[in-house]
Amino acid sequence: MTRTINNIKSIFRWERGVQYFLLSLCTTGIGYGIYKGIIDNYLAEIVSVGEFDRGLLEFFREIPGLLLVAILAIFYMFSAERLYKIGAVIMLMGLGMLSVVSPGKVLVTMAVVTYSLGEHIQLGMKNTLSLEYSYDGKGGQALGYQQALYQIGMLVGYIVIIISFLFLANEKPYKLFFAISTLIIGVGTYFAFGLTGNSATDKTKSRFYFRKKFTKFYMLEVFYGARKQVFFTFGPYVLILFYGANATVISLLFAITALLSFFLSPLVGKIIDKLGYKIVMVSDTLILVIVCFFYGFAHHIFPMKVAFIVCCLNYILDSIISMASMASNVYVQDISDSPEEMRATISTGISVNHLITILIALFGGLIWQRLGIETLFMLSAALGLCNSAYAATIKTNKKKA
Repeated sequence: MTRTINNIKSIFRWERGVQYFLLSLCTTGIGYGIYKGIIDNYLAEIVSVGEFDRGLLEFFREIPGLLLVAILAIFYMFSAERLYKIGAVIMLMGLGMLSVVSPGKVLVTMAVVTYSLGEHIQLGMKNTLSLEYSYDGKGGQALGYQQALYQIGMLVGYIVIIISFLFLANEKPYKLFFAISTLIIGVGTYFAFGLTGNSATDKTKSRFYFRKKFTKFYMLEVFYGARKQVFFTFGPYVLILFYGANATVISLLFAITALLSFFLSPLVGKIIDKLGYKIVMVSDTLILVIVCFFYGFAHHIFPMKVAFIVCCLNYILDSIISMASMASNVYVQDISDSPEEMRATISTGISVNHLITILIALFGGLIWQRLGIETLFMLSAALGLCNSAYAATIKTNKKKA
């Protein structure tokens, strides 16, 4: 434990309330773990959301990500710390709504979208703050530890769901656990308000920031956003609708991925710093193609019970290779001329990412419904290959390559 704390202190500049930032990440992760552990089963079992409806709901959930650039442009004079706090409050409102509204598709969608708005505002700020608070040359490790702390929080949330639903096998107290999640997110919001920094911003510019030198980053965000959306939205839903997985199984699966991410995220960060972001961005897709193939075709090759296990293992494997997405943020840090430019570009990248993400969410369910999961996951593999091929064209700075 002492060694871990010392490692964190050697990566982060211990100032401006950074300890509250790290506590907020961990606590918010717990609340999100409880929410994430049950939301897909809640949608399928209580709200009666099918394949196409799941994609439609995800389309609306991802709209805040698409609009993030415009939202941040309005508040461009705010510091990253202040925006992080605003995101926390909105997340709290969304989860509070979800714990009290009736299980109708419209009201549930409104609650999920509200939560998503706060989550997306925080998303860009988390990466920005991690990079700004890190020492020079430690950006990859800072992002790795940021993910690790969030993942360990999520792990605790998943364990809560696993244990609770094992003892409540014949009951489905989803509302109760949404309320518990809301309380824990409230604690995370309290910690977020402990941030005392006031990160400098360029008040002559908004965060709607497009520059030619970041073109490759924007394209990589498009390809990565498309391929990860398939697994994020439809990966768990395939296990629920196609294989009949319950909330305990889904939470157990998420818990395993969170545990692996906790231990492996810092390692991936070190690999990015040591080998360079280009090598990492290119190589992860080779594994992705294998993952997508088995996720889409396992039921044709194996008996259903075996195919279910194969898909679970491949979902875990995808979560591991998804950690390589940190490399693109380090790439931005490498070619940015200032922290302000880095922050603006990362936020813009999130919205660029969502240009394709919302289309995948909207049409992914339709593709699954009309053409089958085989076509859906082969599409994900193809987009991943495009991501890898495009990453290969990046020219790195020799000192960081």
